[in-house]
Amino acid sequence: MVEQTWHEARLIPVSGINGAEEQERRATSALLAVMGAVREFGRALTQPLGAPAGHLETYIEVPFTLDDRNLRPDGLIRASRGSKSWAALVEVKTGNNLLTREQIEAYLDVAKDQGFDAVLTISNEIPALAGQHPTPVDKRKLRKVSLYHYSWSQVLAEAVMQKEHRGVADPDQAWILGELIRYLEYRGSGALQFNDMGAAWVETRNAVVAGTLRQTDPGLADVAAKWDALIRYISLQLGRRLGAEVIPALSRKELSDPSMRSSLVCKELCNSASMSAAIRVPKAIGDIVVRVDLRSRQVTCHVDVDAPQSGRPVTRVNWLARQLAGASDNLRIEAFVKNGRGSSSAELLGSLRTDPSLLVVDPAREFKTFRVAATSALGDKRGSGRGSFIDSVHDAVDAFYVDVMQGLKAWRAAPPAMRDTPAEEAAGTALSSTALSSQDEPTPGFEARPSDSSSTDPSEANPEMTWV
Repeated sequence: MVEQTWHEARLIPVSGINGAEEQERRATSALLAVMGAVREFGRALTQPLGAPAGHLETYIEVPFTLDDRNLRPDGLIRASRGSKSWAALVEVKTGNNLLTREQIEAYLDVAKDQGFDAVLTISNEIPALAGQHPTPVDKRKLRKVSLYHYSWSQVLAEAVMQKEHRGVADPDQAWILGELIRYLEYRGSGALQFNDMGAAWVETRNAVVAGTLRQTDPGLADVAAKWDALIRYISLQLGRRLGAEVIPALSRKELSDPSMRSSLVCKELCNSASMSAAIRVPKAIGDIVVRVDLRSRQVTCHVDVDAPQSGRPVTRVNWLARQLAGASDNLRIEAFVKNGRGSSSAELLGSLRTDPSLLVVDPAREFKTFRVAATSALGDKRGSGRGSFIDSVHDAVDAFYVDVMQGLKAWRAAPPAMRDTPAEEAAGTALSSTALSSQDEPTPGFEARPSDSSSTDPSEANPEMTWV
């Protein structure tokens, strides 16, 4: 028998999915069933929504009637603990299907009418900012009901982190969660990866290269949103592999005002033909700053490292080079000095390994920061695959973390050294209570000078001092 052609039985089969409706129904049922069966996973997804830690019940296609309309959300989640109960309606989209404002607002009305707490949507849409919903709705409908969104990438990342890193207490439940992961990773499940920069990408990219892009162009805001969504997706994927919560690094103003973040990306793209963002990894030495230049077709990742506060300049350069022992010679190292503007010098790591003094322009000026940067080719295709913009940025971030980030550690000052013990103390001679310390000032009425051993002065009690 040829066993290579045999297919292993799965708890959640991927065969027999006919059409988008069947795909959504199966994905909804699989996800909600595993949330109810695996306590840790269910809690991980419902805690951010405000649900209590307690018994979790899940249902699919629950019918409701509102204003003579028959509505059937894809699912319902109910969590209860003691007398406290929490419930949320669930709407799911798979593949390239998008959420619609009318449907979401209808479910918000149902939730309000039934006294439910929230509406949760799940789709392949990745909002530009965490906590932001990809579909704008009437804010008046959010006064009594909360609206949340998970992307399938986020659900999958959460499942992997729970199983592989946080752990599941029951082995059978861990296996069940693993079956959900296998299902969602299958392309036919409809839980797609981030694979499209949007309909406006090609036109905007060409305008950037030609130098004709303007901030009033209609597709510019969509490209800016897709860029931030890509950074969120890359953060989720990196966090999934590291078992840590990796997030885009944004200022408080950008988090509180999404339009401000979009405006900054659009302005940068128009002025310098580039887009930039930062990714924050817990306990890493700094943020990974990602910058793509559409005109030169290059993607650059860099991290800023505080220079040691002691030692000669060459010693400080060697400190950095030793930590990058396994990195490529083509890494660019820039030096920033205190009270200086911009970088004072820049060299490739390969050259510094041979001669670290190349980075030292003025030995009298003290290094403040080193910047470690890696540059690679940038794809320009709209979708995913070889030569695509998405994959080239994703690969650049992954390579930079492996080659640079995970090997860098912050400098720490050495602890103070103990002073040598005086010879007389080492010999066991104890200081008398009247002996002077090195910190004492001469006592008024005394003068420190050699004394005559035959003197009968009262100072004979202390032969080092003579009464004046």
